[in-house]
Amino acid sequence: SSARTLSPLILVGRNIAQFGNRRHQESLPRAGDPWSDRGRWDRTGLRLGRRMGIGVERAPVSLAALWTCLWASAAAAGHPHSIKIEGDITLGGLFPVHGKGLAGVPCGAIKKEKGVHRMEAMLYALDQINADPDLLPNVTLGARILDTCSRDIYALEQSLTFVQALIRKDTSGVRCSDGSPPLMAEPEKVVGVIGASASSVSIMVANVLRLFKIPQISYASTAPELSDNNRYDYFSRVVPPDSYQAQAMVDIVKALGWNYVSTIASEGNYGESGVEAFAQISREAGGVCIAQSLKIPREPRPGEFQKLIGRLMETPNARGIIIFANEDDIKRVLEAARLANLTGHFLWVGSDSWGAKSSPVLHQEEVAEGAVTILPKRASIEGFDEYFTSRTLQNNRRNIWF
Repeated sequence: SSARTLSPLILVGRNIAQFGNRRHQESLPRAGDPWSDRGRWDRTGLRLGRRMGIGVERAPVSLAALWTCLWASAAAAGHPHSIKIEGDITLGGLFPVHGKGLAGVPCGAIKKEKGVHRMEAMLYALDQINADPDLLPNVTLGARILDTCSRDIYALEQSLTFVQALIRKDTSGVRCSDGSPPLMAEPEKVVGVIGASASSVSIMVANVLRLFKIPQISYASTAPELSDNNRYDYFSRVVPPDSYQAQAMVDIVKALGWNYVSTIASEGNYGESGVEAFAQISREAGGVCIAQSLKIPREPRPGEFQKLIGRLMETPNARGIIIFANEDDIKRVLEAARLANLTGHFLWVGSDSWGAKSSPVLHQEEVAEGAVTILPKRASIEGFDEYFTSRTLQNNRRNIWF
């Protein structure tokens, strides 16, 4: 096939790498640093290219070879770790069923609240819709639900499953050993995606889904930049952006009479944008000084959290800590404070990633005592609690992670 008919998936890898270069050109001057955001974007583009059979110097490739490579790789990577619900219309789902793994392993421990709980809410919603004869008569909603493992690049690779059916396949040059044309299974067509949880994951996936005009609705991504309708025109969400909870945090700090605080952020869109919004609003409001703004790396090295607590103690009078971090980082910050015998020294104000979850404070209750955490306004869904608490291994075989 000629270069003019290259699949849009070639553009995906280039678009991602070019977007990353533009996005981080000024803030990350070390383009060759493999651990920088820009390096990660570059490596993602190359990895997508390699998965789709695109060499660094090779542009024109056979569309048949491209499709075969993409289909096989996405199927092998995604389907063994996904939930498939049959239906006339298929919705995609992205949930952090597992946390980040350690030492190069993509997936870690299972996340009961943030992952399994929310995913079961989607399954419950599908059941309710399909059981209502008036809502979608003669139409059954199905789903393909994937585990993001709380990693943006891993989630991007998994979500290639959602766009397979929208790639034009040219199999004219493909033949079986006996010369007959191959019989290829048609991939399912996903009409929309529910997710993701982390803002960094939603941003990564949104840049691919928009190329194929697949709408995406997030239930938890709060990064302010996702409000940019020019860049994320197929993305929407049911939670407010971080600027609102940053304002609430400033109000809490001022109501408590604090005027000297430190901030902690997980590296990435969610943490850094949230702390930036808090700093900007506190500057405009006046009366609050920030002693230190510390950042937790995406891949913390051994001793990283002990070092962070040590740096906080360089300004011991700044006992109020504003923390915009993912729940795994929050748990390890609290653990490091406990190990440093600083229980009761710090007063925490946590973002919605802490919220009302029990996992960040499990076995760290004493050091977390007195914390004030933020949670978007929400309502209970009648019937869901009974559904969720009645799940067993016998009646919930469709959830492979249950």
